[in-house]
Amino acid sequence: MGRRVQTLTVALAACTSLLGGMAHAESKGTVHLAYVEWSSNIASTNVARVVLEKAGYDVKTTSLAAAVVWQATKTHDADAFLGAWLPTSQADYAKQIGDAVVDLGPNLDGTKLGLAVPACSEANSIEDLNDHADAFNREIIGIDPGAGIQRLTEQAVKDYGLTLKLRDGSDATMTAALGTAIKRHEDVVVTAWTPHWMFAGWDLKYLDDPKGVYGGAEQIHTIARNGLKEDLPGAYKILNNFYWAPDDMGKVLLMNEAEGSDPYENAKKWVDENPEKVKQWLGES
Repeated sequence: MGRRVQTLTVALAACTSLLGGMAHAESKGTVHLAYVEWSSNIASTNVARVVLEKAGYDVKTTSLAAAVVWQATKTHDADAFLGAWLPTSQADYAKQIGDAVVDLGPNLDGTKLGLAVPACSEANSIEDLNDHADAFNREIIGIDPGAGIQRLTEQAVKDYGLTLKLRDGSDATMTAALGTAIKRHEDVVVTAWTPHWMFAGWDLKYLDDPKGVYGGAEQIHTIARNGLKEDLPGAYKILNNFYWAPDDMGKVLLMNEAEGSDPYENAKKWVDENPEKVKQWLGES
Protein backbone atom coordinates (compact mmCIF):
# COMPACT_ATOMS: atom_id res chain seq x y z
CA MET A 1 0.00 0.00 0.00
CA GLY A 2 2.84 2.40 0.87
CA ARG A 3 4.49 1.66 -2.46
CA ARG A 4 1.25 2.48 -4.33
CA VAL A 5 0.94 5.81 -2.50
CA GLN A 6 4.55 6.61 -3.31
CA THR A 7 3.99 5.77 -6.98
CA LEU A 8 0.83 7.89 -7.05
CA THR A 9 2.68 10.80 -5.48
CA VAL A 10 5.44 10.64 -8.10
CA ALA A 11 2.84 10.45 -10.88
CA LEU A 12 0.96 13.45 -9.49
CA ALA A 13 4.19 15.40 -9.19
CA ALA A 14 5.08 14.61 -12.80
CA CYS A 15 1.59 15.63 -13.90
CA THR A 16 1.82 18.88 -11.97
CA SER A 17 5.21 19.60 -13.52
CA LEU A 18 3.82 18.93 -16.98
CA LEU A 19 0.81 21.18 -16.42
CA GLY A 20 3.08 23.88 -15.10
CA GLY A 21 5.19 23.64 -18.23
CA MET A 22 2.07 23.83 -20.39
CA ALA A 23 0.88 26.89 -18.53
CA HIS A 24 4.26 28.51 -18.94
CA ALA A 25 4.11 27.82 -22.67
CA GLU A 26 0.75 29.53 -23.11
CA SER A 27 0.81 32.32 -25.68
CA LYS A 28 1.18 35.89 -24.48
CA GLY A 29 -1.05 36.94 -27.37
CA THR A 30 -1.00 37.16 -31.14
CA VAL A 31 1.07 39.71 -33.03
CA HIS A 32 0.07 40.41 -36.63
CA LEU A 33 2.98 41.52 -38.82
CA ALA A 34 2.22 42.83 -42.30
CA TYR A 35 4.93 42.93 -44.96
CA VAL A 36 5.59 43.60 -48.62
CA GLU A 37 7.13 40.96 -50.90
CA TRP A 38 10.49 42.71 -50.93
CA SER A 39 13.54 40.61 -50.08
CA SER A 40 14.56 43.01 -47.29
CA ASN A 41 11.09 43.08 -45.74
CA ILE A 42 10.74 39.30 -45.95
CA ALA A 43 14.04 38.94 -44.08
CA SER A 44 13.25 41.42 -41.30
CA THR A 45 9.68 40.17 -40.83
CA ASN A 46 10.74 36.56 -40.44
CA VAL A 47 13.54 37.39 -38.01
CA ALA A 48 11.16 39.52 -35.93
CA ARG A 49 8.61 36.70 -36.04
CA VAL A 50 11.11 34.18 -34.69
CA VAL A 51 12.17 36.52 -31.87
CA LEU A 52 8.56 37.28 -30.91
CA GLU A 53 7.80 33.55 -30.88
CA LYS A 54 10.86 33.01 -28.73
CA ALA A 55 9.35 35.47 -26.27
CA GLY A 56 6.09 33.52 -26.15
CA TYR A 57 3.90 35.25 -28.72
CA ASP A 58 1.95 33.73 -31.57
CA VAL A 59 2.75 35.55 -34.79
CA LYS A 60 0.62 35.95 -37.89
CA THR A 61 2.17 37.36 -41.07
CA THR A 62 0.34 38.77 -44.09
CA SER A 63 1.77 39.88 -47.42
CA LEU A 64 0.23 43.12 -48.73
CA ALA A 65 0.98 45.89 -51.22
CA ALA A 66 3.02 48.77 -49.81
CA ALA A 67 0.12 51.25 -49.67
CA VAL A 68 -2.15 48.65 -48.08
CA VAL A 69 0.37 47.83 -45.36
CA TRP A 70 0.27 51.40 -44.06
CA GLN A 71 -3.52 51.43 -44.20
CA ALA A 72 -3.79 48.05 -42.44
CA THR A 73 -1.56 49.32 -39.62
CA LYS A 74 -3.68 52.44 -39.35
CA THR A 75 -6.94 50.45 -39.08
CA HIS A 76 -5.44 47.91 -36.62
CA ASP A 77 -5.77 45.07 -39.15
CA ALA A 78 -2.02 44.72 -38.65
CA ASP A 79 0.01 45.38 -35.51
CA ALA A 80 3.26 46.40 -37.15
CA PHE A 81 5.25 46.72 -40.35
CA LEU A 82 9.07 46.56 -40.45
CA GLY A 83 9.61 47.85 -43.99
CA ALA A 84 8.93 51.60 -44.06
CA TRP A 85 11.64 53.27 -46.17
CA LEU A 86 12.04 56.84 -44.91
CA PRO A 87 12.47 59.76 -45.20
CA THR A 88 12.12 59.72 -49.01
CA SER A 89 10.76 56.54 -50.54
CA GLN A 90 7.54 56.21 -48.52
CA ALA A 91 7.23 59.84 -47.45
CA ASP A 92 3.80 60.15 -49.09
CA TYR A 93 2.37 57.23 -47.09
CA ALA A 94 3.82 58.59 -43.86
CA LYS A 95 2.33 62.02 -44.56
CA GLN A 96 -1.10 60.59 -45.41
CA ILE A 97 -1.29 58.29 -42.38
CA GLY A 98 0.30 60.76 -39.95
CA ASP A 99 -0.43 60.24 -36.26
CA ALA A 100 -2.71 57.27 -36.98
CA VAL A 101 0.36 55.03 -36.52
CA VAL A 102 3.48 55.08 -34.33
CA ASP A 103 6.92 55.36 -35.91
CA LEU A 104 9.28 53.31 -33.72
CA GLY A 105 12.27 54.65 -35.60
CA PRO A 106 14.82 52.90 -37.79
CA ASN A 107 15.45 49.17 -37.59
CA LEU A 108 18.24 49.49 -40.16
CA ASP A 109 20.51 52.36 -41.30
CA GLY A 110 22.67 52.72 -44.38
CA THR A 111 20.17 52.06 -47.14
CA LYS A 112 20.16 53.56 -50.62
CA LEU A 113 17.76 53.87 -53.55
CA GLY A 114 18.41 54.44 -57.24
CA LEU A 115 18.84 52.89 -60.65
CA ALA A 116 21.45 50.17 -61.14
CA VAL A 117 23.14 48.68 -64.19
CA PRO A 118 25.83 46.03 -64.73
CA ALA A 119 29.23 47.38 -63.68
CA CYS A 120 30.51 47.04 -67.26
CA SER A 121 27.74 49.29 -68.67
CA GLU A 122 28.84 52.42 -70.52
CA ALA A 123 26.16 54.39 -68.68
CA ASN A 124 27.39 55.96 -65.45
CA SER A 125 24.64 58.49 -64.77
CA ILE A 126 20.88 58.62 -65.18
CA GLU A 127 21.62 61.40 -67.67
CA ASP A 128 23.38 58.81 -69.88
CA LEU A 129 20.35 56.57 -70.31
CA ASN A 130 18.89 58.30 -73.37
CA ASP A 131 22.23 57.97 -75.16
CA HIS A 132 22.07 54.19 -74.65
CA ALA A 133 18.30 53.74 -74.76
CA ASP A 134 18.36 51.03 -77.44
CA ALA A 135 20.91 48.99 -75.48
CA PHE A 136 18.50 49.08 -72.53
CA ASN A 137 15.58 48.05 -74.76
CA ARG A 138 14.11 51.49 -73.95
CA GLU A 139 12.84 50.28 -70.59
CA ILE A 140 13.57 50.42 -66.88
CA ILE A 141 12.72 47.22 -65.04
CA GLY A 142 10.79 48.12 -61.90
CA ILE A 143 8.90 46.44 -59.08
CA ASP A 144 5.35 46.65 -57.71
CA PRO A 145 3.50 49.88 -58.59
CA GLY A 146 2.79 50.72 -54.95
CA ALA A 147 6.47 50.89 -54.04
CA GLY A 148 8.02 54.25 -53.25
CA ILE A 149 10.92 53.58 -55.58
CA GLN A 150 8.48 53.30 -58.48
CA ARG A 151 7.08 56.75 -57.68
CA LEU A 152 10.59 58.16 -57.48
CA THR A 153 11.55 56.51 -60.77
CA GLU A 154 8.49 57.98 -62.47
CA GLN A 155 9.73 61.34 -61.22
CA ALA A 156 13.23 60.58 -62.53
CA VAL A 157 11.81 59.79 -65.98
CA LYS A 158 10.18 63.24 -66.00
CA ASP A 159 13.03 65.21 -64.46
CA TYR A 160 15.68 63.71 -66.72
CA GLY A 161 13.43 63.63 -69.81
CA LEU A 162 14.05 59.92 -70.27
CA THR A 163 12.75 58.12 -73.34
CA LEU A 164 12.79 54.81 -71.47
CA LYS A 165 9.51 53.42 -70.13
CA LEU A 166 9.23 52.22 -66.52
CA ARG A 167 7.89 48.69 -66.28
CA ASP A 168 5.90 47.53 -63.25
CA GLY A 169 6.58 44.08 -61.80
CA SER A 170 7.83 42.72 -58.51
CA ASP A 171 11.09 42.17 -56.68
CA ALA A 172 11.17 38.64 -58.11
CA THR A 173 10.44 39.60 -61.72
CA MET A 174 12.95 42.45 -61.57
CA THR A 175 15.80 40.25 -60.33
CA ALA A 176 14.84 37.53 -62.83
CA ALA A 177 15.08 40.02 -65.70
CA LEU A 178 18.37 41.32 -64.32
CA GLY A 179 19.81 37.82 -64.04
CA THR A 180 18.73 36.89 -67.57
CA ALA A 181 20.25 40.04 -69.06
CA ILE A 182 23.56 39.54 -67.26
CA LYS A 183 23.69 35.90 -68.35
CA ARG A 184 23.21 37.01 -71.96
CA HIS A 185 25.77 39.84 -71.55
CA GLU A 186 23.07 42.40 -72.31
CA ASP A 187 22.63 45.84 -70.80
CA VAL A 188 19.76 46.36 -68.37
CA VAL A 189 18.68 49.08 -65.93
CA VAL A 190 16.63 48.24 -62.84
CA THR A 191 15.17 49.97 -59.81
CA ALA A 192 17.57 49.11 -56.99
CA TRP A 193 18.07 49.48 -53.29
CA THR A 194 20.58 48.51 -50.65
CA PRO A 195 20.61 46.16 -48.81
CA HIS A 196 19.64 43.66 -51.48
CA TRP A 197 21.17 40.31 -52.33
CA MET A 198 21.52 41.25 -56.02
CA PHE A 199 24.59 43.36 -55.18
CA ALA A 200 26.24 40.27 -53.72
CA GLY A 201 25.07 38.07 -56.59
CA TRP A 202 26.20 40.29 -59.49
CA ASP A 203 28.68 43.06 -60.18
CA LEU A 204 26.44 46.12 -60.33
CA LYS A 205 26.75 49.87 -59.98
CA TYR A 206 24.34 52.66 -59.12
CA LEU A 207 23.87 55.35 -61.76
CA ASP A 208 24.78 58.82 -60.55
CA ASP A 209 21.75 60.96 -59.74
CA PRO A 210 22.91 64.58 -60.15
CA LYS A 211 19.37 65.95 -59.73
CA GLY A 212 18.99 64.12 -56.41
CA VAL A 213 15.65 62.56 -57.30
CA TYR A 214 16.30 59.52 -55.09
CA GLY A 215 17.46 61.57 -52.12
CA GLY A 216 20.30 60.63 -49.83
CA ALA A 217 20.73 57.71 -47.49
CA GLU A 218 17.48 56.10 -46.35
CA GLN A 219 16.51 54.19 -43.23
CA ILE A 220 14.10 51.31 -42.81
CA HIS A 221 11.64 52.08 -40.00
CA THR A 222 9.27 49.96 -37.93
CA ILE A 223 5.70 51.26 -37.89
CA ALA A 224 3.25 50.08 -35.21
CA ARG A 225 -0.47 50.60 -34.75
CA ASN A 226 -1.73 52.95 -32.10
CA GLY A 227 -2.51 51.08 -28.88
CA LEU A 228 -0.05 48.22 -29.41
CA LYS A 229 2.10 49.45 -26.51
CA GLU A 230 -0.86 49.19 -24.15
CA ASP A 231 -2.31 45.95 -25.57
CA LEU A 232 0.93 43.94 -25.96
CA PRO A 233 3.67 45.84 -24.11
CA GLY A 234 6.19 43.01 -24.34
CA ALA A 235 5.80 42.66 -28.09
CA TYR A 236 5.94 46.43 -28.49
CA LYS A 237 9.22 46.49 -26.54
CA ILE A 238 10.77 43.85 -28.78
CA LEU A 239 9.70 45.65 -31.95
CA ASN A 240 10.98 48.92 -30.52
CA ASN A 241 14.34 47.30 -29.70
CA PHE A 242 14.64 45.58 -33.08
CA TYR A 243 17.64 47.06 -34.89
CA TRP A 244 20.26 45.36 -37.02
CA ALA A 245 23.02 46.23 -39.49
CA PRO A 246 23.09 45.80 -43.29
CA ASP A 247 25.63 42.99 -42.86
CA ASP A 248 23.17 41.15 -40.60
CA MET A 249 20.37 41.46 -43.11
CA GLY A 250 22.73 40.63 -45.97
CA LYS A 251 23.48 37.22 -44.46
CA VAL A 252 19.78 36.43 -44.25
CA LEU A 253 19.17 37.71 -47.78
CA LEU A 254 21.83 35.41 -49.18
CA MET A 255 20.41 32.42 -47.29
CA ASN A 256 16.96 33.23 -48.63
CA GLU A 257 18.19 33.19 -52.22
CA ALA A 258 19.46 29.61 -52.00
CA GLU A 259 17.29 27.31 -54.09
CA GLY A 260 14.51 25.72 -52.07
CA SER A 261 15.33 27.69 -48.92
CA ASP A 262 12.65 28.74 -46.43
CA PRO A 263 12.90 32.36 -45.13
CA TYR A 264 11.34 31.34 -41.81
CA GLU A 265 13.81 28.49 -41.26
CA ASN A 266 16.68 30.77 -42.31
CA ALA A 267 15.49 33.35 -39.79
CA LYS A 268 15.53 30.72 -37.03
CA LYS A 269 19.07 29.75 -38.01
CA TRP A 270 20.22 33.39 -37.93
CA VAL A 271 18.56 33.97 -34.55
CA ASP A 272 20.27 30.87 -33.12
CA GLU A 273 23.64 32.15 -34.40
CA ASN A 274 23.23 35.67 -32.97
CA PRO A 275 22.16 35.22 -29.33
CA GLU A 276 23.69 38.46 -28.03
CA LYS A 277 21.81 40.64 -30.49
CA VAL A 278 18.60 38.75 -29.80
CA LYS A 279 19.09 39.28 -26.04
CA GLN A 280 19.23 43.01 -26.68
CA TRP A 281 15.96 42.89 -28.58
CA LEU A 282 14.36 40.85 -25.83
CA GLY A 283 15.62 43.32 -23.23
CA GLU A 284 17.72 40.67 -21.49
CA SER A 285 21.04 42.48 -21.69
